[in-house]
Amino acid sequence: MTISSVARFGAVAVMALVGMSPGIGPANAEDPSAAEVDAVRQALAKYEDPYVAVRDLYLSTVGCVYFDGTKMEGHMDYPKGAMGVHFVNLTIQGPPDPAKPNVLVYEPQADGKLKLVAAEWLVPLAAAKERPSIMGQPFQGPMEGHEPLIPAGFHHYDLHAWLFKDNPNGMFSPTNPDVSCENADFSLMEMPTKLVPGP
Repeated sequence: MTISSVARFGAVAVMALVGMSPGIGPANAEDPSAAEVDAVRQALAKYEDPYVAVRDLYLSTVGCVYFDGTKMEGHMDYPKGAMGVHFVNLTIQGPPDPAKPNVLVYEPQADGKLKLVAAEWLVPLAAAKERPSIMGQPFQGPMEGHEPLIPAGFHHYDLHAWLFKDNPNGMFSPTNPDVSCENADFSLMEMPTKLVPGP
């Protein structure tokens, strides 16, 4: 799938995620086992082809998101680096499932194609009784939505996992300095997202 063809799928109405109602378990800080990470990677490998992702209702937000490393008190800490192009699936609901992320993240390539680099899980704050976790990792947040792709009023927790591209900052860092938006048709530098009170 070329970057320019992504636009035909349109931006997604991410506010529909507010309707999710996951049952949230207690968070812990254990590192996932290699077997657990490999199982998630294998479950998502089919999405290395973006057309398969679209057929499974992951729709592109078009813009390639990156951060310049700006730090702001009361906001998320996003190290300098990129996230990439987010494909969001609004049909995935219920408790966070490592094998079924709400979001797939792609890096634009020089040949005009997209490379799968990460997965992301989103949990609306309204549906969370406590901080969620998967693979032994507590989610980040809670925070406002990521303007302009997600309205600020969408308060949520989220977690990235760089399953398909190594991240010098760690597998679960929100940004990756080795991911670039240089080859994107549309790139978007975001500012750190404001944190909000939790449950």
